[in-house]
Amino acid sequence: METLSHHLDYLELCGNDTEAEEQITESLNGILQALTEDKQRTFCLIKESGIFLSLAKILKSNPRCAVKAAQVLSEIAKNDEMKKPCIEADLVLTLIPFLESTDQEMLLHAGRAIGRICYDNRDLQEELVKVGVIPSLVRILTDHAESEPLVHVDLLALCNLADLDTAKEALSKTKVAEQLVKQLRRAENHERLEIIFEVLQALAENDALKVQLVEAGVQEVLSDILLRLQGSSQAEDTCIVKATSDLIVSLLLGDGNCVRMVQVGVIHQLLDLLEKHVESEDISVQHAALSALRNLAVPVVNKVQMLEEGVAERIQALLRSETPPAQFKLLGTLRMLADGQADAAEILGQDPMLLNRLVQWCNASDDTDVCGEANRLLASILRHNRSQEVVKAVQEAQGVKHLVSMTMSKHAAMQNEALNALAIASAIDLETLVESFKESQLVQSLHKLLQDDNTSAEVKYNSMSLLCSLLNSGHLRQEIEDNKIKETLEQLCSHSNAEVVKEALVTLQILKGDSLY
Repeated sequence: METLSHHLDYLELCGNDTEAEEQITESLNGILQALTEDKQRTFCLIKESGIFLSLAKILKSNPRCAVKAAQVLSEIAKNDEMKKPCIEADLVLTLIPFLESTDQEMLLHAGRAIGRICYDNRDLQEELVKVGVIPSLVRILTDHAESEPLVHVDLLALCNLADLDTAKEALSKTKVAEQLVKQLRRAENHERLEIIFEVLQALAENDALKVQLVEAGVQEVLSDILLRLQGSSQAEDTCIVKATSDLIVSLLLGDGNCVRMVQVGVIHQLLDLLEKHVESEDISVQHAALSALRNLAVPVVNKVQMLEEGVAERIQALLRSETPPAQFKLLGTLRMLADGQADAAEILGQDPMLLNRLVQWCNASDDTDVCGEANRLLASILRHNRSQEVVKAVQEAQGVKHLVSMTMSKHAAMQNEALNALAIASAIDLETLVESFKESQLVQSLHKLLQDDNTSAEVKYNSMSLLCSLLNSGHLRQEIEDNKIKETLEQLCSHSNAEVVKEALVTLQILKGDSLY
């Protein structure tokens, strides 16, 4: 400790002496030696000394000793109590120019020192971004992509800064996406993968960076990672798989990105993943993969490709899961696939096992989410199909009564889906549905909707459209007349919504048997 005191005193007195390079280097090495022998006592002596200002002087005025000074500083900054004096001596701003160095050792020590001093200090981190540290970090990642220590320090720095909006904005003007994808591709250990995923997740919150990541081919690398780790039961691998699935979800911005994901085969890797984890107690992987699947099924071009590749059948097989959140998302994915796709609706609507399971879930009062999604899928199948066979299959599975109940939902969107589904089914094959409509009291439900002042204009309009279809049946026409719906329709002719008024007049004309032309 006596020798350490001598070194500290010497540096305080002679730190800016450019002629004393050998002695300065000897004293800096002495500090490093003391830190390896007795960290606690060394830190105490350092804190009481003027070493921080001395290091600043050496960095500024003695270039030949700068690397060693940066190394000492990076070691000192490991101690939390040393951060404040480092900041007070303005050492962060003093170090930043060294990030432009071509000397890898200087880059390593300067990067470590800056990272340690600024860790968990948002104000300092914002200052770093403001003075232009981001382009330097990306340049280091680009120029020294093969240097493991430098890449590690650089990724940690990006990890600390990436949550800042200002950093994301600065990064969007660089080629960081390309470099991160390159590092993700060559990462071999879990620690490296975790750091990169943490950076990527933060960057995926920025729309511009999200697009750049997809353009850089991140989805292909994520697909490879899922393929490589699928089936592994190791906890570390499961964490990486979950991080991969979460990132896929985050990247699903707009149809373009979703389409690219499906084209490179991510969809089947997600399904493989789900098949491995569908009975697992760890539902975190399920949630991530299911969310990704649901989003991937939104673009029309994806629906077609997914149907052609048998995705609907694979999802149905996964419905054996007894986990309600998984069931909810799987049903949602099937609904997305059926949306606007008559072929999908007919495939799903002619599967008796699926229809029977849907009807069971429609009765599942213990899980309202699954119950609601089952109803919506049932409505979607009828709404998008054009086949008498599907109408008959839904009726045989006793699904009609659930759609009638759905017209009385608290949610207008679900009411409209049910009303449209029943109207389309009635137009396709009313005769098959008449008895089910009578048993489930559809006419009475429609009358309530038309009478209720709280019913939305769109629901009233769709209720009258369905009534017009029902009037093609003599039995149902009689029910409509017996329920005195005519009086309610006449009142609606003075409704505030012009579309409701127009539909009320049309329905009245049909009810009276008048020609519309």
